Amino acid sequence: MRKPPDDPSIPRPGEGKRGEAGYLGYLLRQAAGAYRHRMDRALADLDVTAPQFAVMTMLKAYPGISSADVARLAMLTPQTVSVIVSNLERAGTIHRLPHGIHGRILQIELTPNGQSLLRRCRERVQALEREISEPLSETDQIIVRRWLISVVRSES
Repeated sequence: MRKPPDDPSIPRPGEGKRGEAGYLGYLLRQAAGAYRHRMDRALADLDVTAPQFAVMTMLKAYPGISSADVARLAMLTPQTVSVIVSNLERAGTIHRLPHGIHGRILQIELTPNGQSLLRRCRERVQALEREISEPLSETDQIIVRRWLISVVRSES
């Protein structure tokens, strides 16, 4: 049976195994969940989700890529990206164009409305990133970034 969240035997974030005594993997997942929740709140009134923001960001960073490429870059399933792309296209945020060489591949681009929306989203996400990194010195931020990248690279 699941205990209610106010149960004193369940540690609060940052305490017990949810704190410095916890496994690094759990702490990474906990931090990612907290960041995602804050990002969702920051983008909610723009009607943009964190995965939509990731897709739009990858489309802006790598113009002309396919849905399959977006899925790999945004760390989403192809099915999820397909739904996101359909929703963004319906909203006028993106459009799909036939690839110049490969006729079956559709390239995806942000529309002018999509670029404007992405700029507004980026401002909010950058503010959130400044807020969460504020306690870290520039040197500490570099160390954290390098460590996170090394965790990812060790997988491949």
